Amino acid sequence: MSRIPGWLLRHRIRVEPYRGTSSKGPVYGPPQDVRCFLDEQTRTVRSPGGDEVTSSSTAYAAPGTTVPPQSRVTLPSGRVTRVITLLNRDGGGLPTPDHVEIQLE
Repeated sequence: MSRIPGWLLRHRIRVEPYRGTSSKGPVYGPPQDVRCFLDEQTRTVRSPGGDEVTSSSTAYAAPGTTVPPQSRVTLPSGRVTRVITLLNRDGGGLPTPDHVEIQLE
């Protein structure tokens, strides 16, 4: 297994994990910083429910990173967005960099 090299994880995003909803709206856990490589490119992706949605950014993080869908994310620019979905990218032993892909609104 080949992990994404640490030197590629040049950016930091602040993640507030989604915990559910209350009568006052979404509930988030305490913020945590996640090292990643941030690609701010607009593209169409599928949500966990199967809908096509527009993603404005994708963060590539180390394997094992856990970020629930709908979590609130603050990008290095200060822009606040939400997680659409998280995808584990495992090469299955091939010489590819294993990583987690975090697709953001």
